[in-house]
Amino acid sequence: MNTLVILGHPNPDSYCAALAAHYLKGAEAAGHTTRLLKLNELNFDLNLKAGYQKRQPLEPDLEEAQRLLLWCDHLVVVFPTWWGAPPALLKGFMDRVLLPGFAFKYRKNSPLWDRLLAGRTARIIVTSDGPGWWMRYRYFDPAIRLVKQTTLEFCGFTPVKVTRVDSIKSRTPEQLQRGLGQAEKAAQADAKLRPAKLRQARA
Repeated sequence: MNTLVILGHPNPDSYCAALAAHYLKGAEAAGHTTRLLKLNELNFDLNLKAGYQKRQPLEPDLEEAQRLLLWCDHLVVVFPTWWGAPPALLKGFMDRVLLPGFAFKYRKNSPLWDRLLAGRTARIIVTSDGPGWWMRYRYFDPAIRLVKQTTLEFCGFTPVKVTRVDSIKSRTPEQLQRGLGQAEKAAQADAKLRPAKLRQARA
């Protein structure tokens, strides 16, 4: 299985970066072909200046990102929760890359759309300083809903699994280490997935 891991934290030395590395370790141990895309290393304008009203040329790094999204069978997005949302770096990346005609296509005279990245599976690994129960019941998980439901599932990824590593601010070093273990276990669980894209290729 071709697995693409996107690190959506702008700090390359962050705990999210460690989670991404441990997920990759688990995926490679399962025999997957992996690629890591560190958004902080890409050169692109975060701002979708004209929305979808005017074409904004893609920078070479974003063209490569689109190629990797088409290449992958399984996508993993690792990011922190800041102000109830993913970082601007990740949001801007999604705005620029997941374009009409590439990730989705609205049907003529219809409110429905075609999911152009269907056939792939995904997982998000998300951190937060607050406890998970508070993020769920007080705020209804806005960051998770944004990336999982209104972005990845909208474009056709299914299922989209979620690994939550919460209460980062109050975790002990031992508990932080266990969180890294969660990422490796997630990779082991994902090794059992059979994306439709992969099943069709082998049929």
